[in-house]
Amino acid sequence: MLDAGTGLRALTDRLHGAPYRGAVLLTHLHWDHMQGLPFFVAGDRDDAVVQVCLPAQDGHDGRELLARSMSPPSFPIEPGGLLGGWSFDALDEGSYGIAGWHVRACEVAHKGGRTFGYRIEDPTGSIAYLPDHAPAAGCSTELRDLVAGVDVLVHDAQFRHSEREIADRFGHATINDAIALAVEARVGTLVLTHHAPGRTDDDLDEIADEVRASSPLPVVVARESDTIIVRRPAATPA
Repeated sequence: MLDAGTGLRALTDRLHGAPYRGAVLLTHLHWDHMQGLPFFVAGDRDDAVVQVCLPAQDGHDGRELLARSMSPPSFPIEPGGLLGGWSFDALDEGSYGIAGWHVRACEVAHKGGRTFGYRIEDPTGSIAYLPDHAPAAGCSTELRDLVAGVDVLVHDAQFRHSEREIADRFGHATINDAIALAVEARVGTLVLTHHAPGRTDDDLDEIADEVRASSPLPVVVARESDTIIVRRPAATPA
């Protein structure tokens, strides 16, 4: 699982009564990316095994970092109060083997605490996940390498180009930022996500029409419950 907003609750139904046994990669600890953890019924049970990974910062371990938001008086329990086998790992930038996947973590520009982008891959395909990212604040060599040639890039696209001032103020990307990065990185498909909360369905339909007409690569405007196939293209015969 990539991040743990309130939508994480829906995964319980998709598991059809089975416990969750796997990892959750948190890009950062803003509320909208971690509030679903204590409401994840498939993970909060005795037979669940959940590895939570998050960016290391301030010399604290993963449990301590989560407890800053998830503890009384802000919440009834601390992370240790969740049922099952939970672990909380504070990661630095680098490569890891997590839940059977090859995972690379790289710091990205975003306001209000250390934030990671992740690349997750196996022999069948690769995905890069950067839901909160301000490319206008600068992209490191490591970040460009993280997204280079990825099959699917899921990227922050909260603001339109006309909303540049707001995007810079809050540390997010414009749609144009996301497309420019994807084109430079030669990604297979770009998925625009983290839409501005005030966008209506009609607004998103309009954005989808605009980017499909102008983008030089395939672009998907993310919708709740989308299924996106991640598959490495077959090699071209010599």
